Amino acid sequence: MSPILERLRGRLIVSCQAYPGEPLRVPEVMQRMAQAVVAGGAAGLRAQGLEDIGLIAGSTDVPLTGLWKDGEDDVFITPTLEHALAVADAGAHIVALDGTRRPRPDGRTLAETVTGLREQHPGVLVMADCGSLDDALAAEDAGADVVGTTLAGYSGEREKTAGPDVELIDQMVARCRRPVVVEGRVHTPAQARDAIDRGAFAVVVGTAITHPTSITSWFHEAVTAG
Repeated sequence: MSPILERLRGRLIVSCQAYPGEPLRVPEVMQRMAQAVVAGGAAGLRAQGLEDIGLIAGSTDVPLTGLWKDGEDDVFITPTLEHALAVADAGAHIVALDGTRRPRPDGRTLAETVTGLREQHPGVLVMADCGSLDDALAAEDAGADVVGTTLAGYSGEREKTAGPDVELIDQMVARCRRPVVVEGRVHTPAQARDAIDRGAFAVVVGTAITHPTSITSWFHEAVTAG
C-alpha cells in the first residue's frame, strides 16, 4: 500500500471547504483552517479549489486530498481529466473525483480519466467519491485507489440519511477491495468512531469541524426550539 495511504489508516481526515458567497470562502482562511485542524490531530486534509490546494500543500505536511468543484452538471466534483490534472498540478497527493457511473462532461469514462491522470502524474492517488455500492465496485475496476461514501444520498441511487449511510458503509466494507473512506454527514465523534469500528479505512469530517455557519445553526435551532 502507498505510504500516503498508510499515514491515513484508522485516522481522521478533515475537509476544509467553504461554500460560495460565504465570509470564509478565502484561500488564505482555508489555509489557516487546515493548519488549525492539523494541530488538533487531523492526519489528512481535503480541500477544494486550485488556490486553496496550492496554499495548503505548501504549508502543511500531511496527505492532502484535492478536488475542484466546477460546472452545473450532476457530475461536478473534479468532473473532467483536465480538472484532475490541474488538481494534481496544484499539489494534491490524492485527487478526488466523481466516482459515480453517471456520464462525465468531457465524455470520458472514469477509467479513461484515471489512466490519463496517471500518465502525467504516476505517483498521484485517486479517490472515487461514490454514491452506491455499484459505484464503488465500478470505480475499483476503473483503477481508483480509494473509494468513498461521499455522494451517498446525492446521486439519486440512495436516500439521504440524517447521518452517515451506515448500510452503505457495511456494504462497501464487505465487498470492496480498496480502502473505504467514510465521508458525508459525520457530525459527531461517536459517528466517526462507529465508522472505524465498522471497518472504514479512514473518516472524513468537514461541516462539523470547519463550517461555523452550519454548526451555529444547529445550536441556534436547539436554543430557540419551541
